[in-house]
Order: sequence, then structure tokens, then C-alpha cells
Amino acid sequence: MQIYKIDGMVPVISPKAFVHESAVIIGDVFIDEGVYIGPLCSIRGDFGRIIIQKNANIQDCCVIHSFPHLDVVVEENGHIGHTVILHGCVVKYNAMVGMGSVVMDEAVVGENAIIGASSLIPSKTIIPDNHLAFGNPIKVRRELRREEIDWKTKGTKAYTDLAYDCIDNLEKCDPLSQTNEERDAIRCQMHFKTKYE
Repeated sequence: MQIYKIDGMVPVISPKAFVHESAVIIGDVFIDEGVYIGPLCSIRGDFGRIIIQKNANIQDCCVIHSFPHLDVVVEENGHIGHTVILHGCVVKYNAMVGMGSVVMDEAVVGENAIIGASSLIPSKTIIPDNHLAFGNPIKVRRELRREEIDWKTKGTKAYTDLAYDCIDNLEKCDPLSQTNEERDAIRCQMHFKTKYE
């Protein structure tokens, strides 16, 4: 892991979180248990504090930063898609921000809300709980159905399980020069972990 302190401020990372070794974590950052931090993420707590709560996931190439004295919070079961930028905002319990979206300062994504891919949430925008929103700039489209929230919750659980799987099983290796029967018989499958719960 690429972990840096600044002005004596050292990140706090649960041993039950997975942070990919290519991710960069700087300063005033808290990462709770069950969290998945994907490859090439930049999480810079060199201005405001960054708090990533239990079982949230921050997927590949995300950037999280803030203005001075303004916290970024991703609450429990938050789901942050590939290449998302979070800046000085709050993502509430069990909410999802879709791939390639940007969430600006003092915006709040409500509980169980789903933000569609490539959306822009301007500063101080409030997305209500249990709603679907997307667009550039964002527009609240409709209330989510229970089955849609359940679908999102299951997707986030898969990432929590992936975090524990990576802690136990991810390792560097040399590539094969060609495939073989043993390799061809294997597919990536989630072996859901419960021992940490």
C-alpha cells in the first residue's frame, strides 16, 4: 500500500479492510472494516477529513478529496463505482454513485439512493433518500422500487465479500506463457466469506 502521513496525520485503516497496493492514501483518512479500496484510487486527506465506513467500496481509479475543514463521508454500505470523483460531499447509508460520476462539495446523496453513471452532482445538491437520479447536471427521476434497492444491496455485499477474499487470497504472480487444462477449468468465483462478520 502507498500510505503517507502529512503534518503528523497518519491514515487509520482497519486490518479487516482491503486496500490495493497501487492505491494512494494520504493523511486524515479513516477506512473501516469490510471496506474495499480498488486499484489506482487516490484518497487524499491532506485538506479535509475522509471517512469511509464499514462495508463500503471505492472502486478502481476513484479520487476522493476535499476543501480544508470539509469532510468527505461514505457511510456504511456506500458503493462508489469505477472512476468516480467525490469532493467534499457525503454519500449516505447504502447509496450508490455510478461509474464516472462527479459529486461536488457539500452535496449529499441520500440513503439507498442510486446515481446513474456519468452524472454530475453540483455543489450543495441534495439527492433524496430512496430515489434514482442521473444526468449532467443531475436530475431526480423517480422513487426506487424495493427490488432495485435490494439489487444494489446485494451488489455491495459482493464487494464486501471481495474485500475479505482479497485479504485472504490475492497474491502477485507471474503470468503463464500459455493456457492449460488446469487453468481453463478455473473461473473467478466469489467464495463468500462469513468468518469476519
